[in-house]
Amino acid sequence: MTIFQILSIVAATIGVVLLYLLTTYNALIRLRNRVKTDLSDVDVQLHRRSAIIQSLVELVKNYAKHEKDTFTDVAKARAALDTSATAGEKAKADNMLTETLRSLMMVTEAYPELKADKNFQELHRDLLSAENLVARYREEYNKTVERFNNMIQTFPNLLVANIFAFGEQPLFLAEPAVKK
Repeated sequence: MTIFQILSIVAATIGVVLLYLLTTYNALIRLRNRVKTDLSDVDVQLHRRSAIIQSLVELVKNYAKHEKDTFTDVAKARAALDTSATAGEKAKADNMLTETLRSLMMVTEAYPELKADKNFQELHRDLLSAENLVARYREEYNKTVERFNNMIQTFPNLLVANIFAFGEQPLFLAEPAVKK
């Protein structure tokens, strides 16, 4: 074998390795960006739901003036959602807001005239729609995170992921009490 043939084989091997590194790196970047976009989509829906809950709180306040603790808890949960940055913080705030929403809906059970109110019925429908959207976007986020995490944890992709410090992304999980 001549020196030219050896250099050609070495160059071709280096080229294939570099091409693999480049395509894997780009795929990881695309997936990481998709994770960020999906988390942002979840965040938008959480804030939409939070605004609907606030409208419900204002409506319920007119009927149930003595339920101050419930209203305070809802306000705290909404504030936690507004200040959350990571997927874990958002999930925790979402769980807190879901629990306070349960309390709020229990308050409404005591006021039949409130349940008959047209605005309440409309807000309740909007809330159900928002809940469905949050669930759908949370599921999409978790699927994307699973694809990303699988990619960075499988060989040989994990070599590229480690070189460029791609870390595992957290799932958006509901607490067991909230799943019911």
